[in-house]
Amino acid sequence: MGMLMKASGQNSTITKSDKETTMIDPDKLICYCNDLTVKDIATFIKENDIKNLDELIEQTDFPVGDKCETCHENGYLNDGYSLAMVLGQVKQGRL
Repeated sequence: MGMLMKASGQNSTITKSDKETTMIDPDKLICYCNDLTVKDIATFIKENDIKNLDELIEQTDFPVGDKCETCHENGYLNDGYSLAMVLGQVKQGRL
């Protein structure tokens, strides 16, 4: 059963399949301090077989999440777009 939502003054229904097909913008900035996007981070995670957030942050070949640290869990804009989210999406094969 879908949820009823108000969008631009009209009712619309969002079904589970709509949510599952929502794509993450590969050009969305995740690490603002190092100017790194979802695509940049996902590519590095895959190429270097990164297994967890600590491993990603502690490595020194690809500076990410090493300055303000807001991108680690909640996201720079506190919107959930974070290093943890990208890592999880890569592990699930969605990125």
